This record gives sequence, structure tokens and C-alpha cells, in this order.
Amino acid sequence: MTTVTTATTARRRAVEWLEREADGLARAVTDLQYTRVPALAARFGEAGRVKCEQDARHHLDYLTSALRGDSDVLFVRYVEWAKVLLAAYGVGVEDLRLNLETLREVLLAQVAAEDAALVTRPIDAALEQLDEMPSSLPSMIRPGAPHAGLARRYLDAMLAGERRRAMKIVTGAVEDGVPVRDVYLHVFEPVQHEIGRLWQENEISVATEHYCTAITQLVISQLYPYVFSAERRGLTLIATCIEGDLHELGVRIVADFFEMEGWDTIYLGANVPLAGIVETVAERRADLVAVSATISKHTRSVEALVKALRGSDTTRAVPVMVGGYPFNLEPELWRRLGASGHAPNASRAVEVGLRLVRGADA
Repeated sequence: MTTVTTATTARRRAVEWLEREADGLARAVTDLQYTRVPALAARFGEAGRVKCEQDARHHLDYLTSALRGDSDVLFVRYVEWAKVLLAAYGVGVEDLRLNLETLREVLLAQVAAEDAALVTRPIDAALEQLDEMPSSLPSMIRPGAPHAGLARRYLDAMLAGERRRAMKIVTGAVEDGVPVRDVYLHVFEPVQHEIGRLWQENEISVATEHYCTAITQLVISQLYPYVFSAERRGLTLIATCIEGDLHELGVRIVADFFEMEGWDTIYLGANVPLAGIVETVAERRADLVAVSATISKHTRSVEALVKALRGSDTTRAVPVMVGGYPFNLEPELWRRLGASGHAPNASRAVEVGLRLVRGADA
């Protein structure tokens, strides 16, 4: 027990130091990298230096999240994502390696000696795997997957800017007998992942990504006559993104799956302040809270929300189910943040939620 307590204290101390010193550390990393490699200034210009500092700050954010969650894999998978993104902009693996090595050097020079191994461990893990990480990704719409052809036609229509055709492709499929659940799982989900991949590989702009997501939001609204047809169970779900998280589609789909199983759902959307979530849970006497965090740095806000709910007499007993990419990467992360359970996807969320409401382990 003492060893566990000591490790937890060390992680907390390291996290607090990184959060306090992050801006200065990012500048130090950038200064050292440009001093070591003067050609970077000519190659990328002043805008490149600014971007380098921003990248260093992102590295530190994800490193902090990895330490908070006691999970090297959170940082390793972030670096894997960054390698693909940077490659699409002509930044090779050696540039990324230099950046990570410089980050490690700066941290070792400034962190307390007793925390040095802890702080640099995720970086070491990422550097060890860097060469094996992919520089590009295959399509997220897998050939042979259920309704892959439908998903591809839907995506092509959106990328062509043909919103009406995209809507008709989906609504027509449902009218022809494709179950709404299948559309959510085998069309919307892989298409959204593919849109994210296309942006990551610099094949579409942020504006196009947002346009496509808006179309899917609109199409979902057209399917609500099917979603709201189930007999009511008398159970209430609050579904929300954490503060700072703008990626709301995943948790909206989760809320709709609960609706299809007869729950009454209150979907709060993206970037919801912590106090507003706690207040709503209390006012609506929710039976369950579903919280989404799309990226690792938002897990801090998840932990803060769980603590706030547990700290209120009116919400203390309400189970909190979490979901999103970081929780799928690290299966025990939800426990470390104090949540009640974790659902890896919308189809499992209802099952997990029912068990939590009934008092069973997730």
C-alpha cells in the first residue's frame, strides 16, 4: 500500500510541475532544437518556429495526461498520430525524433532528480517504437465490412458537397429496411473516422471536416422518428462532452442508442462546463451520466467532473460511465479517474449503463 501511495504522490507531483512549467518548457525545447539545427530556420521560417513551439506544448499536454492516467500508451499513441499528421506536411520521422529527444533533454535538465525517470518514461517508450509506427493509415471504411458500400457512397456525396444526396442515401437505406442501429454503427461511425483520417493526412481541410460532420448531425435528426419509438423504461440518462471537448457526435450517438432502448435522454452537447453538468444531473434526477472525452488531455476534466459529482449530496450516488478514445486505449483508465464504468462503443453502452444502474460492476 505504501508503494502505491508513494507512486501516486510522485505522479501527482510530476503532473503539477508539468502543468505549471509547460509554457516555459515548450519555449526551451524550441530554442534548443533551433540552436542545435540552425537549418530549421531557413527551412521553415518564423512560422515554423512558432509551430514547433506549439507542437512542443502539445507533446507536454499529452505527456501530462499519460502521467495522470499512469499510462505510457496514451503518449505513445499520440506520437503515432502525430507522426502521420506531420508526414502529411512534409515533416519526417527524424524531425519528430529530434523534437522528442530535445524534449527529453530539457525535461531531464529541469525536473527534480527523483521524478526524472517517471517523467521521461513515456517519451522513451515512444522513441523506442517510433520507427515501427506507420506514416500513413488505411481507409477506415474497410472493404467487406457491413454496409461498407453504403458508407462509401455517403462519404463520397458529402465530399462532393452534395448534402441532399448524402441525406437521401441514408434515409433511403433506412426506408428500404436497413436498421437504424446499423446505420449508426456501420455508416456514421466509420465515415466519421475516415473523415478524421483524411484531415490527419492533409487530404481535406478543417472546414470540410466540419461540413461533413454537420451533415451527419442533420441526417441523424431525420432519423429521430425511428429513434424515439421505443416504449419508455422510466430511466434518465444525461449524456455530455466534457468541458473543452468539441467532438460531440460520439456521445450523441450513445444518447440515441439509449433512446432506442426506451431511456429518456438529456443530451447536453459539446464543451459543457462542469458546474452545468452537475446542476443538470441534480435537477433531472438522472439515473446515469455518460461522459465523453475524445482526446487524452481532456481526461483531466473527466476526473474533475467525477470528483464534483461525488462531492455533492444530490449526485453522489449517480453512476458515471465514460467513453472515448483514451479510455479505449487504456482499459483501466476509467478506474484511475474514479468513474463507475467504461463503454467502448455505443452498442455496448446501454448494456454497461443498465448494469451500473442496477448496482453491478461494469
